[in-house]
Amino acid sequence: MKLHPLTCGWLTGARGGFLEGEAGELRVPVLAWLVEHPKGTLLFDAGMHPEAADDPAARLGYLADMFRVELTHEETIAARLRERDIDPERIDWLVNSHLHFDHAGGNAEVPNARLVVQRREWEAGADPDLARQNGFASHDYDLGHELTLADGEHDVFGDGRVVCIPTHGHTPGHQSLRVRLDSGEYVLASDACYLRRTLEALHLPGVVYDRDGMLASLHRLRALRDAGATVYFGHDPEQWRTLPCVIE
Repeated sequence: MKLHPLTCGWLTGARGGFLEGEAGELRVPVLAWLVEHPKGTLLFDAGMHPEAADDPAARLGYLADMFRVELTHEETIAARLRERDIDPERIDWLVNSHLHFDHAGGNAEVPNARLVVQRREWEAGADPDLARQNGFASHDYDLGHELTLADGEHDVFGDGRVVCIPTHGHTPGHQSLRVRLDSGEYVLASDACYLRRTLEALHLPGVVYDRDGMLASLHRLRALRDAGATVYFGHDPEQWRTLPCVIE
């Protein structure tokens, strides 16, 4: 098995959006992860839609006023996969941590994958009021993929090595991914934990769907870390600079 971290552009937004109460701005990477497993290829999150490279306002609507988008066509998920000689149309599994534009926007570029989402996240995305409240846009995710709706933990390949774990709070049905490689256990936290400081200080973002739920998820991530797992945070620019091209 191999785990590939992929950089799919950058976003700059108010620092208080990532760390409640802080002033200024923060520039963060948009992340996706490729997992090569003996039974198939899996993509965890898909970055932004290619249209965000050309006209962010048209693609993102009011969210374009909250973030400055940096995205080239060489940084889309399809381009990043092709750099690794992976055909995006042959990805077997696509796991969305949640349905925000910088995690599900690139779903269109992996059209033949089976999509795995927590049921409560998908149902929120199908509810107009909850979708609006959470900043979801159905053109990112409701694209006709074959769908697996998970209710809690979900073992993708049935061998315990790639497991979706519920980490609700950031959104109604956010999930992270636990990956067990020969070198150890890794947890891809996505937006359950934006930054190292989020985990170490339990410093929540300025906007959270369910604060108690997110705190509970952070405690779960802490427990996994304390048991020996390496936690990769959702948008931590400092950690991102230290990652190798591939983890085995």
